[in-house]
Amino acid sequence: MKVMVTGAQGQLGQDVVCRLMQAGLEVIDVDADDFDLTDTYAVMDFVTTQKPDAIIHCAAYTSVDRAEHEVEKCCRVNGLGTDNLVRAALRVRAKFMFISTDYVFSGAGNEPHETDEHRRPQNIYGQSKMQGEVAVRSQMTAYFIVRTSWLFSTHGNNFVRTILEKGREKGALNVVDDQIGSPTYAWDLAGLLVNMIQTEKYGLYHATNEGVCSWAEFAEEILRQAGVHCTVKHVPSSAYKTDARRPLNSVLSKKSLDEAGFSRLPPWQDALTRCLEEMHVTGTEQTRERI
Repeated sequence: MKVMVTGAQGQLGQDVVCRLMQAGLEVIDVDADDFDLTDTYAVMDFVTTQKPDAIIHCAAYTSVDRAEHEVEKCCRVNGLGTDNLVRAALRVRAKFMFISTDYVFSGAGNEPHETDEHRRPQNIYGQSKMQGEVAVRSQMTAYFIVRTSWLFSTHGNNFVRTILEKGREKGALNVVDDQIGSPTYAWDLAGLLVNMIQTEKYGLYHATNEGVCSWAEFAEEILRQAGVHCTVKHVPSSAYKTDARRPLNSVLSKKSLDEAGFSRLPPWQDALTRCLEEMHVTGTEQTRERI
């Protein structure tokens, strides 16, 4: 099987490429230098020339706050770009997998969001990813859409790296405690995606590591496992102003994974331990109590 991966230099894309290679599959790793996702003809030309058997679409505009000021760019990349890839996939009869997000939901309520729940994104990024989902579902009957949340990895900028850097610089950090979700290790998610793309168990899935926490609790665990001596001050979202609204409840139901017979991902605390080990971060100091 020949698998094309878009966004191959991103934090998820890098791990997907590695997992595919470990599985002995042929990989076409694609990034922004290869073609412009919003250029319909460039996308079609590349895909029809390469003729992949499957496409895992990891590439996306992901700057959530900047998207509020770059609405057209965000929607063109995540909406039109996905539409272009779907059309190309249909042309060469390739399987198609789209990586989506918890941000397509409003974040209301206290229960995990089901795959068929009404989508009501609260920011431009979420709206653009919903456009991507529509592009897939309106043209394909056999597809994979995988929504995930709170992604972290050993690559690039993410919450784990940010907390480690700031925690080493400062004695205390303010972190919101009224937004809850499930941290997801890109390496674990990539393994699931590679297993999934080799099947014909098409559908809409939610995939995160097991367990639920707030951002503040996630920060505390990062610092604790890394041994960084820093206090985490729990604050409400209202005290931390951002351009884009974030959902308060980002917890995703894994019922779809269970019904299809896919294994759930390990607990996020275990995933964090393995991530820090890969980053060569080991606990050396005692963290302070939270406030």
